Amino acid sequence: MQCAMTTNSTSSINSLTITRPDDWHLHLRDAEVLASVLPHTAKQFARAIVMPNLKPPVTTTAQALAYRERILAALPDGMQFEPLMTLYLTNNTTPDEIRRAKASGLIHAVKLYPAGATTNSDAGVTDLRLCYPTLEAMQECGMPFLVHGEVTDPSIDLFDREAVFIERVMQPLRADMPELKVVFEHITTSQAADYVRTASGPIAATITAHHLLYNRNDIFKGGIRPHYYCLPVLKRETHRQALLAAAISGSPRFFLGTDSAPHAKGAKEAACGCAGCYTALHAMELYAQAFDQAGALDKLNDFASVFGPAFYQLPVNSGMLTLERTSWTMPAELALANETVVPLNAGETLQWKVI
Repeated sequence: MQCAMTTNSTSSINSLTITRPDDWHLHLRDAEVLASVLPHTAKQFARAIVMPNLKPPVTTTAQALAYRERILAALPDGMQFEPLMTLYLTNNTTPDEIRRAKASGLIHAVKLYPAGATTNSDAGVTDLRLCYPTLEAMQECGMPFLVHGEVTDPSIDLFDREAVFIERVMQPLRADMPELKVVFEHITTSQAADYVRTASGPIAATITAHHLLYNRNDIFKGGIRPHYYCLPVLKRETHRQALLAAAISGSPRFFLGTDSAPHAKGAKEAACGCAGCYTALHAMELYAQAFDQAGALDKLNDFASVFGPAFYQLPVNSGMLTLERTSWTMPAELALANETVVPLNAGETLQWKVI
């Protein structure tokens, strides 16, 4: 379905209507935090791939289905949203667990967190070769493999970990399992964009709004700004430009994944602050801003609403979402259980608004 746009006499676009989008990479957490953040996502997105890095992580089919029920129970009356569940891959995940997950019809992917790579990744994989029987079962049944693509070797510079991952992990894995469906999650570099664009076989990538809009300078403007700190970390401007080119290219291998990650204000504004940007409240406004700045608003519908369902072999949503060009100010803080979360762009003026 194509987007509808209205313009004024200067041909600037003032209103944009697209098919209701999906978020193919989302952190919802659990319990009271889940109840605080879920309405923000459900207002904009029909479905979301829900990350399994809870404490303890979601490693079995039974745990994933129970988590799904908690998400649905937290959904406010009158809101419609479908959580698409995932499993957290460990060194001990079995092929039988993959087959149970696939048979459930409600678990749509398995997530790789290299041990120590990001938030709640301590139970992650230490050596992917230990998981080959499990990955072979995923390849056989068509279960997508969602990859946090960074090496954790302490000798590798933080800003190079994604590029090194391609060489050390991604290329050997896909040579061994060419039919395994892989999503290279929240890519941040030109190397990742180039690899996904040109590689053979079933591969795709998600791109966050903050990696389309910002580079690593934004973390340090006027001092350290912890709410711009995420993993994988923001990179150089040349990488941001490469990601934007990929997002607006019209290639079905690139689609929307916010990686919205709620952390309490105190956990971010700390001596050792957590990684993650909270964008669930204003995700589509940020994507519209990025595509607008690139003169490519006509490409947003496919990126946000079409390419993801195609990769996951799910139907495109039937509803619509409309954004209008209008100035509004992001709140400085939002409720998060009995604390607060500071959203990305807190106190700043945005130029697009979901209506």
